[in-house]
Amino acid sequence: MIDPQYYGPWAVIAGGSEGVGAGFADELSKLGINLVLIARKPGPLEETAAKARANGVEVRTLALDLLVPDALDQIKAVTDDVEVGLLIFNAGANSYGHEFVTGDLSGFAGVIELNINKQLELSHHFGGLMKDRGRGGIMLLGSLAGFMGSEHQSIYAASKAFGRIFTESLWLELQPYGVHVVEFILGVTRTPAMIRAGLNFDIPGMNVAEPEDVAREGLEHLADGPIWVAAGNYEGAKKRSGFPRDKMVKGAAEAMRKLLNR
Repeated sequence: MIDPQYYGPWAVIAGGSEGVGAGFADELSKLGINLVLIARKPGPLEETAAKARANGVEVRTLALDLLVPDALDQIKAVTDDVEVGLLIFNAGANSYGHEFVTGDLSGFAGVIELNINKQLELSHHFGGLMKDRGRGGIMLLGSLAGFMGSEHQSIYAASKAFGRIFTESLWLELQPYGVHVVEFILGVTRTPAMIRAGLNFDIPGMNVAEPEDVAREGLEHLADGPIWVAAGNYEGAKKRSGFPRDKMVKGAAEAMRKLLNR
């Protein structure tokens, strides 16, 4: 497991209230790393914080929609007086899934703002501090969706593809300064968000991961960047990177329809 001296004494988890984010909070608190948990919903946020505090660490919570213009300023207000050795950006989501040409551009802009711009803001702020300190880690949560175009989630998939290339670049830049950067690629995971989305987890042969297991795996591979593919999805990621693209994209679209019960 990770070294608390290298990635502590504080960790910031954006999207730290439930699912994989809550799993990260539990694992890190057991290691004695203090937490700043950020999420939109106060109820689940405080539940996760209480569980982490029971492990003997200090926990600060910030109920915050990252899309508000002053989100970074609010985050700085609760972190500027502590030393953050780990940033986990687990907040990216497909907040507006729609056919592109009939969709609302403002809805698509919100997906870009959350999955790209906010990720850049937090990585820039905390990454700079870690570089100066000469240690630390940044984990950006990715998705298999970022390896291939997908109907009704074109902007989300594209934003996840952006995140992968950005992570590889940031990994190159910060590696000489002792800062570990990794994009942790998730597949189908039994999170509350995916359950609410109505995913069909019972498709024969479907590789379904549990959030607690995924969180544990991610922390174990913080230093194994720039990319780590979770829970046995490595071959799937390789396949999605292949050719010919027309057959690959259509085949994945058919599988996604089954997953979404369409």
